[in-house]
Amino acid sequence: MERRVGIIGAGISGLLACKYLVEKGFQPVVFEAEDGVGGLWRHTIESTTLQNSRETYRFSDFPWDSSVKDEYPSSLQVSQYLDSYAQKFGILSYIRFNSKVIDIDYVAEVTEEITQFWDLWGGTGKPFGSKGKWLLQVQDTKTLSTEVSEVEFVVLCIGKYSGVPKMPEFPTGEGPEVFKGQVIHSMEFSSMANGEAAELIKSKRVTAVGSLKSAHDIACASANGTKKPCTMVQRTAHWFLPDFNIWGINLAFLYFNRFSELLVHKPGEFFFLGLVATLFSPLRWAISKFVESNLRWRLPLDKFGIVPNHSFLQDFSSCQIAMLPENFYDKVQEGSIIIKRSQDFIRFCKEGLIIDGESKLLETDLVIFATGFKGD
Repeated sequence: MERRVGIIGAGISGLLACKYLVEKGFQPVVFEAEDGVGGLWRHTIESTTLQNSRETYRFSDFPWDSSVKDEYPSSLQVSQYLDSYAQKFGILSYIRFNSKVIDIDYVAEVTEEITQFWDLWGGTGKPFGSKGKWLLQVQDTKTLSTEVSEVEFVVLCIGKYSGVPKMPEFPTGEGPEVFKGQVIHSMEFSSMANGEAAELIKSKRVTAVGSLKSAHDIACASANGTKKPCTMVQRTAHWFLPDFNIWGINLAFLYFNRFSELLVHKPGEFFFLGLVATLFSPLRWAISKFVESNLRWRLPLDKFGIVPNHSFLQDFSSCQIAMLPENFYDKVQEGSIIIKRSQDFIRFCKEGLIIDGESKLLETDLVIFATGFKGD
């Protein structure tokens, strides 16, 4: 019996899901809202590079092309790598591009089966119901026409980057509507062609709101010298790495090995593993402080008042560790990037932004919100 599986998203996880479902004898169809594969890698700014070395960020059955020599490949090289993977394993023939899934419904003949649909989503029940079907309402992103596609099972591969930007909410009269400049989300900025993005930020006073990787990349790309610096407004400072060298030791030896897994508590762990993690808590703390001491010595965090209030371990455990853009702190030191902290709020006025704790308004021409996506 043909078992048709719907896969939503043609990013890395969508490509993998399709490849292995085909190998297992299923009939997958991948619904992708864009016109190409790669997911988030299709929406990164030109200066963004891979955070991992290329040898630790690859498919096990598909090496990087020999022409890629960079230890940390660019976003373009990553996109080309994913395109090559899809072509190599014949995945493209299973993908419906420009097809956005806008609604999912589960329909069954047996009432009891419908009432248990959450088990199907949660993975606690059988993925293929005896009589039920999943109905996907799919919209063509070019013509806006819709159709319904019937499958027996659905695999969601949209991750937390759902393509829906998360924008702060402002009281009436204090939001972007009162600002005479331009306000966009980092998703819009990274979706622009390189030339278009460069023209947008050229000779402008840019403000990047956010504290994670995309905000740093945008600030570095938008630094137009000391006369028109890019201002980075962040609520929470995070630990960033200039490279993986920590006092002469590669970070992988501290965190990317089997022993390091014993140092942290895990959901559903056995008593013995929990006991080991508890006994090793002083070592866990010491390793975190060891890394923090190196970063505070190498980077001007204390000088600019941007030492994080939490440990390196906390950022690492929540997958918020990232690599700094090249020459980021050189630009901070020279004044072409200015970092400001805002603990509670910012609000707009005609000329720019009013930042909590600042007596003077921040005059700006362009505000880019690097505030993430709505993962739900």
